[in-house]
Amino acid sequence: MKAIRLVTPTQPLVDADLDPPPLGASDVEVRIEAAGICRSDVHYRAGTRPVPTLPITPGHEVAGTIAAVGSEVSDRAVGDRVAVHYLMSCGQCDPCRAGLEQFCTTGTMLGLSRDGGYAESVTVPARNAFQIPDSLPIEVAAIMMCSSATSLHALRKGRFVPGESVAVFGCGGLGISAIKIAFALGAVEVHAVDINPEKLAVAEALGAVAVPFDRADSVTADVALELVGLPATMKAAVDSLAVQGRAVAVGITHEPFPLDSFSDLVLREAEVIGSSDHLASEVAELIDMVDRNLIDLSDVVTATVPLEATSINHAMDQLENFEGGIRTVITP
Repeated sequence: MKAIRLVTPTQPLVDADLDPPPLGASDVEVRIEAAGICRSDVHYRAGTRPVPTLPITPGHEVAGTIAAVGSEVSDRAVGDRVAVHYLMSCGQCDPCRAGLEQFCTTGTMLGLSRDGGYAESVTVPARNAFQIPDSLPIEVAAIMMCSSATSLHALRKGRFVPGESVAVFGCGGLGISAIKIAFALGAVEVHAVDINPEKLAVAEALGAVAVPFDRADSVTADVALELVGLPATMKAAVDSLAVQGRAVAVGITHEPFPLDSFSDLVLREAEVIGSSDHLASEVAELIDMVDRNLIDLSDVVTATVPLEATSINHAMDQLENFEGGIRTVITP
């Protein structure tokens, strides 16, 4: 089986040939037809977010067709089109029972702590393979598994309600998804903040107010999503908050940002909230929203590359440098 592997942090990914993953009784094997390239993958390659075990096959935005089912699987079948929820949880521990499977005490994550989607196939628990409608393009289904579901979760963590305004800091895959979802959920206004004029143009075409980052101080919003992972954008997100506003931190970073607890929070009764991944229930909700034509995420995917290390490394280089389009998808 062809796969693209991260062997050494700070070094390019490499081509590899692996044995197909074993199929457990409750598993399905998914023949991968699309795998999104996420900024998280860039962090893994750069070493800014440690990977537990190397080498590993990255990729957590995965969709394809079921090629085999385990002996105990009765609700999935060979040939089903599926998108894969990347968090593998036990369902039994206290966090899982509380509906917080992203904090499962024995959980693993596709592309981080177990081999992921930069490959020809992947094996996952059947419950992680969500059936998708025939009308949903496979590349779009893949990016929905992180870009879109994580944005939906962030809006929920920010306790967004219809009639509120939203500010989105970073107009990549998550940001464009967040704009679309915010409008679908009833946002009265969405501000899109970025340094890239092309991404701002896309956001403006979706109905958002496009704001170059050097003019971010003009933004006021009830909910601000920070999707980049930079101290400057996190500080700008907090600064944008209206009275009782909520800033939601999503981007991966290890750098602190300046915060004056009195002027930034107390005087406005503002909040800073962390948002980690998303829930399986939100994946199902998102697929339903797309199936009912409440949102169209097709223009989030702006480029495709083959399952080949050189092309994938180039796409990751562009993402690392805040260049390129919205979301690039590998199509084996």
